[in-house]
Amino acid sequence: MFQVQAPRSRTRSVLGMAELIYHSAVRDVRKNHRNPLVGLIMNIFQSVLMIASFYGMFALLGMRGSAVRGDYLMYIMSGIFLYMAHTKAMGAVVGSEGPASAMMNHAPMTTAISICAAALSSLYLQFLSIVVVLFIYHVTYKPVVIDNPIGALEMLMISWFSGVAVGTIFLAIKPWAPDFTRIGSTVYGRVNMIASGKMFLANTLPASMLSIFDWNPLFHCIDQIRGDIFLNYNPHFSSPTYPLYVALVLLMLGLLGEFYTRRHASVSWNASR
Repeated sequence: MFQVQAPRSRTRSVLGMAELIYHSAVRDVRKNHRNPLVGLIMNIFQSVLMIASFYGMFALLGMRGSAVRGDYLMYIMSGIFLYMAHTKAMGAVVGSEGPASAMMNHAPMTTAISICAAALSSLYLQFLSIVVVLFIYHVTYKPVVIDNPIGALEMLMISWFSGVAVGTIFLAIKPWAPDFTRIGSTVYGRVNMIASGKMFLANTLPASMLSIFDWNPLFHCIDQIRGDIFLNYNPHFSSPTYPLYVALVLLMLGLLGEFYTRRHASVSWNASR
């Protein structure tokens, strides 16, 4: 009942927090399915279904001519993989344990650990799904050739990080306006189906159309990763640093909002909302 808290070094504190994040991430991965393999298969199925849907839509609408010269399926997959990483990271962070959650009654648990665990579990599932899909595509259909794999991986990480940043904004608002958060995050994900620019190239857009999409960090990530994947495409109207700066600003605002919410949290919120 009575315990004496022994002072811990900074290294032990960091290792202890890393262990908590690891176990929380494993819990998040297994939250929807007790077998993590089932969760991975479902995630792969979602990606494959979206790839097939866009492939069929492009074929019916005759939009294949707007694609970059190269592997057409890689053109589709590059946009879908980044879109999935972004939206899944946002959804995972929004659905993480809040300050009024029962998990916060356990002394080592904090909302920061919950956010990190949700973000890392999402990254784990998305990265593993991408590797599996590309491996199957490489073995069964056509060799996967990426002109700049390091740059492509950087854009994937930035799109995931920007999704985490957007998710913290919604997470900070969630205890105050849960209905708005649920609707707003859903609308944001649906809008990015078009606004992310995965169906066209920034270089082919007129200036009047470009101004509609260049506010979106995901639009820049998708356009830049196509420059990293394809040798014949050089993105002129997108920036690799803009989404990173926007994500950092949104993350700071989200963490400030989450800190304010945590200071005013009440256990009765979960009962009344």
